[in-house]
Amino acid sequence: MRIVQIPLLRDNYGYLLVCEKTNKASIVDPSEGEPVWRTVQEEGVELVAILNTHHHRDHTGGNEYLLQHKPDLKVFGAKVDEHRIPGITHRVMEGDDIEVGEEGGSVLFIPGHTIGHIGFVFPGKLFSGDALFAGGCGRVFEGTAEQMTSSLGKLRDLSGDTLVYCGHEYTEKNLQFALTVEPGNEDIRQRLEAVQALRSKDQFTVPSRLDDELRPAVHGQRRRPAVAEIEQGGAGDGADRGDAGPGARGERVLGSAAERRLRGERDLEDLHRAIRAGHR
Repeated sequence: MRIVQIPLLRDNYGYLLVCEKTNKASIVDPSEGEPVWRTVQEEGVELVAILNTHHHRDHTGGNEYLLQHKPDLKVFGAKVDEHRIPGITHRVMEGDDIEVGEEGGSVLFIPGHTIGHIGFVFPGKLFSGDALFAGGCGRVFEGTAEQMTSSLGKLRDLSGDTLVYCGHEYTEKNLQFALTVEPGNEDIRQRLEAVQALRSKDQFTVPSRLDDELRPAVHGQRRRPAVAEIEQGGAGDGADRGDAGPGARGERVLGSAAERRLRGERDLEDLHRAIRAGHR
């Protein structure tokens, strides 16, 4: 199987999977339609299917455009998300077969980022959507940390040499965060330097090896200034307020720069905890 990697939107990737025996192709996660259709024409392949890992618009936004140009396309998505995948024709579940020409693969149910997130597994290749990235895993939007942990555990059952084709070019930011937690980790630092060298040349850092992604990048947590500032009461303009709005319902209002930074860090820490738990 030949893979054509297509940069989409700001930092998304779509993947054109081509069976070289039949010249038939499927597109994984078309964020937008026109660049995908143009690539199909340039490659001279026959597009037969759309494979959506989850319902988010930056992974399904091109479905309608592609269906307008080729109405008989098959559209694969999770059965639980059938009402949220535009144009869905094939509602799939764990273990269902996927064919691209004569190339065979299967569906892996890996919720956490969303409740209906799936991956597509072909020999030596994993199309992980936003479940697993290079250098980290996806943010838990609809699912739970427990679901994400279970999903990462499933991925550990695949061969460590499996190439991970994820949904975004997030590698540099993921590794930068990892270094804030473990500043003395030379493996992370060296990988970050290699990634930065690639990005300086506008080159992809994806795909990566599954072994590299499921090795715990962050082994412990350290108290950082943003955490200490808030826990010691230094919330500044982020303190609870009595006016209408979030604070009026007793919710925490994240207003200060430190609190906004902490919110993002805690989101990422949740995900790294899930990675570490899934690795054990």
